[in-house]
Amino acid sequence: MPRFVHHNNVVPMDQNNLLHPADIAEQLAELTGRELYEEFSVYPLDIRLEIFSFFDSASQYELIKQLSEKELSEFLNNLKPDLRNELFYQLPDEMIKYLINLLNEREKQMALELIGYKEDSIARLMTPMYVQVRLHYTVADVFRHIKLFGRKAETLNFVYVVDGQNVLIDDLKIGQLLLADENTKISELVDYNFAAIRASTPMEEAFEIFQKYDRSALPIVTDSGVLVGIVTFDDMLDRIEDRDTEDIHRFGGMDELDLAYTKTPLLELVRKRAGWLIILFLSEMLTASAMSYYDGEIAKAVVLALFVPLIISSGGNSGSQAASLIIRAMALGELKLKDWWYVMKREISSGIILGAILGSIGFIRILLWQQLGIYDYGEYWFYIGLSVSISLLFIVLWGTLSGSFIPFILRRLGMDPATASAPFVATLVDVSGLIIYFSIAAFFLSGKLL
Repeated sequence: MPRFVHHNNVVPMDQNNLLHPADIAEQLAELTGRELYEEFSVYPLDIRLEIFSFFDSASQYELIKQLSEKELSEFLNNLKPDLRNELFYQLPDEMIKYLINLLNEREKQMALELIGYKEDSIARLMTPMYVQVRLHYTVADVFRHIKLFGRKAETLNFVYVVDGQNVLIDDLKIGQLLLADENTKISELVDYNFAAIRASTPMEEAFEIFQKYDRSALPIVTDSGVLVGIVTFDDMLDRIEDRDTEDIHRFGGMDELDLAYTKTPLLELVRKRAGWLIILFLSEMLTASAMSYYDGEIAKAVVLALFVPLIISSGGNSGSQAASLIIRAMALGELKLKDWWYVMKREISSGIILGAILGSIGFIRILLWQQLGIYDYGEYWFYIGLSVSISLLFIVLWGTLSGSFIPFILRRLGMDPATASAPFVATLVDVSGLIIYFSIAAFFLSGKLL
């Protein structure tokens, strides 16, 4: 009898305790090697296909290594084309060649067509499994067609109307067909008003199109309008999750993980983090260099060193905040490259206001400590307070501008804006912030402490 793993116990599967394939996949993913294969193999093929679609890439790869050539051939030929293509995308080239040769001619041709599209194009996520009809069909003809060919379709929410050259004419909601008379011709229902995505469209742009039209599925067409597939929203969600995870990792100052955190080997985890840490460490050495340049001023007025952590952290924090806001707005499609001046104007205003707030707090802190006798800053405490408060104003402004402008520069260079990680922005502002601080302090304290 088929079984599934449940809280580390093997429980018989019947109609009363049958889990959703996603739950089964989550539990089977805890297994490895032969144990995973044996537990997976007891399910019927249609259920195995569903379970496999919910596995992460590591579990899928682990399972493929355990299947015999005959099992692999049967499995791959029945796997949904979009899922199979996503699997191929994650495998080494040599294995892809081996697996493609296990497909029958029809499935092989389909797989090769999908793989032929650019890596970042929306066509990589499409499936050719959909229902298409012609203008001369009646509603009754459509439902007969669905009964014959709809079982393998990715979704039946929409029926796609094409002409003799397979050019997309319209898409009809299944509800619209259900409410129409069975003798009504499709030509009477179409309005030639539909949304579609070109196969060459980058995924980032396709995400925005999905969001704009709020659809569960959208057709994919060639430049000449020929219908070649559809993309469903669940496939988009998976890719959006991957993209957001990659952005979060990069923004945190590390390379993105290929596997889940819990499944990433320790040495691989260290390798992914070490590169950026070394770069940032070397960059932070510039901070020490900047301070050494002002060692004379620090020797004359040691009190200036007391505020260095306050100064550089405020600049770094403001820069990280700005970078977070701009990168997220770019990811959501709220900001384009052309919006850079609009952003700059807003961030200049924000930076001045935020800097003034922090500068005022800094000055009040020095004033209170001096008047209450908590710390004696000397006879020039007022000028020290001015140096700190004015420095905070300019450093927070500079941090805000840096954090908001760097993502635009990276996007303009064709790079991922998320590369403008919080540690990177903070390091940049640290070094420049020290120069600003000591320059302003020299202006106010020259002839006094300096």
